[in-house]
Amino acid sequence: MDFNKIKGKAEGYQPEMVRFLRDLIRIPGESCTEEKVIKRIESEMRTVGFDRVEIDPMGNVLGFMGSGKKIIAFDAHIDTVGIGEITNWNFDPYEGYESETEVGGRGASDQLGGIVSSVYGAKIMKDLGLLNDDYSVLVTGTVQEEDCDGLCWQYIINEDKIRPEFVVITEPTDGNIYRGQRGRMEIRVEVKGVSCHGSAPERGDNAIYKMADIIQEVRSLNDRLHDDEFLGKGTLAVSQSFYTSPSRCAVADMSAISIDRRLTFGETYESALEEIRQLPSVKKFNADVSMYKYDSPSYSGLVYPTDCYFPTWVIPEGHSATIALVKAYSSIYGEPVVDKWTFSTNGVSIMGRYGIPCIGFGPGKEAQAHAPNEKTWKADLVKCAAVYAAVPGTYCK
Repeated sequence: MDFNKIKGKAEGYQPEMVRFLRDLIRIPGESCTEEKVIKRIESEMRTVGFDRVEIDPMGNVLGFMGSGKKIIAFDAHIDTVGIGEITNWNFDPYEGYESETEVGGRGASDQLGGIVSSVYGAKIMKDLGLLNDDYSVLVTGTVQEEDCDGLCWQYIINEDKIRPEFVVITEPTDGNIYRGQRGRMEIRVEVKGVSCHGSAPERGDNAIYKMADIIQEVRSLNDRLHDDEFLGKGTLAVSQSFYTSPSRCAVADMSAISIDRRLTFGETYESALEEIRQLPSVKKFNADVSMYKYDSPSYSGLVYPTDCYFPTWVIPEGHSATIALVKAYSSIYGEPVVDKWTFSTNGVSIMGRYGIPCIGFGPGKEAQAHAPNEKTWKADLVKCAAVYAAVPGTYCK
């Protein structure tokens, strides 16, 4: 491969990539409402010359380049979170902005830049004849990741019957290569009480007071969770609270919390649930500890229920997919840093559930995800498109 040609092609496509990214930012596309974003991606794939473009029944867009039976995939989820408190933004999050070096807007880093670089990385492969008869490339624009990471790939693997050789996850990596992440799960803890008039609280059994004791023990549990040398420590945080009560003048008869649990290497959903079930106040108050399920319909109306469990995954440094991405990067831009994500990605299903190797490299920065005034960098779009274009040929060697 002529790596200088690949780099030059990517630099030449910067204006097209910036235009495409700004178009996507202008289309609101939170989880379960991504149809217009998907249609815009489908149009771009057809325009740049993908050999085959499909939208599956869940609503994921699948773009194929090449004819080989073995597939190397590049995944980008294309849904975004909402804008949050609008006064925290210095610009219109959907109109965005463009400077000489940056593009701003909701989804710029998380993770619309990833689909832009993937589409143009595949175009460069076709321009320069970098695909061979053994391998084809699949670029996926996937839905509902922000609501339920990995659900889209459960569908792609189980229902679309697609199983790639390996997958490059294009979530933002701060210019580094990432080879793993902690898993996560969503836990509900619920405790019952007995309501009564608030003027005589001793007649009832206040569920909120019970939950207050449980919350303090949950908070302390965070400090005792398992630590892993590479992925770091497991964590948990109370993320939501709920109650029922006949009125504001009555004692609450139910209290519940949601817990965001991050799972490091060696932890499972069973062990995480059991740790909470063994807390003294949970046992004392006979609290119910369970895992949430996700069953929201996609924008197409399809419902594909799953447990809210998203397994940990790590790919070895010596794996052929890791080596190929490092080689592609170093051949163009010098030695990369190899690290891991703090947050979660579709790798929880691709590798965590199904054992298909994943390796991460994407435009933008983790700290921009879900933050106001989100932005990405034009140089990142170019760099990622170039490296993506070089990956299949490097791997095939």
